[in-house]
Amino acid sequence: MIDWRHWHNEPYLVGGLIFLGWLYAILAGPLRHRLAPGTGYPVAAAVKFYAALVIFYLAVGSPLDQMGERFLFSAHMLQHQLLAYPAAILFLLGLPHWMIDGVLDRPGLRGVVRVAFHPVICGLVYTVVIGVWHSPQLYDWALRDKLVHVLEHLMFFGASLFYWWPQLSPSRVVPRISYASQMLYQLGVVIGMTPLFAYITFSTEILYPTYEFAPRLVADFTAGEDQLLAGTMMKLGGLMVAVAAIGVSFYRWFQQNERAPA
Repeated sequence: MIDWRHWHNEPYLVGGLIFLGWLYAILAGPLRHRLAPGTGYPVAAAVKFYAALVIFYLAVGSPLDQMGERFLFSAHMLQHQLLAYPAAILFLLGLPHWMIDGVLDRPGLRGVVRVAFHPVICGLVYTVVIGVWHSPQLYDWALRDKLVHVLEHLMFFGASLFYWWPQLSPSRVVPRISYASQMLYQLGVVIGMTPLFAYITFSTEILYPTYEFAPRLVADFTAGEDQLLAGTMMKLGGLMVAVAAIGVSFYRWFQQNERAPA
């Protein structure tokens, strides 16, 4: 059964999050006057950034990780959605442009950065990373090997940052794409992810042996129903987030056109 007192405190997890929080505090505090003279402390951005770190830890460090690793595919899917949506969104929204543009705007990196963060590349990175990791061999390997599982979650989070970059980019070097393009981009990602949704949701076989033979936390909740729930969560969760993102872009596009001179 699940040990609700089981919270991960591995040095690479806790230490990594503490390091990111410390680095942000240094850049936003003592180094701010060198990076962005005259700029005040980014309170709202800092709240979002640290909230992203907390959500990341809750996703992979709380008992939810044990539930997703040993018992329920749907719990594992919830972990991934926490990483892909609130954690990645808040992480990007928490970064002031002056924290990252000094790195992105280096002469040797400009061309690479512009290619890497092109919307087509961002969408492909996200769909390919998520799709490949959901292949039965890789996914079940991650469930059996802790280090592979850590790599899987890091790649999911990194791919999610790519996914949201065209719409939420904090950079002035590689800025957000136009509102109309954002709507088309979200639609393209939804279409690109549909085969994976269908593969998981409508499969007549249990895709991942770990969940097929896992102890049932609820007696009448079968592995097939768990897989169906996980696929539905992926489909509906992704669709609802995409619709919300399209709605935000449409509203801002409408406002922009209303403010434009006649």
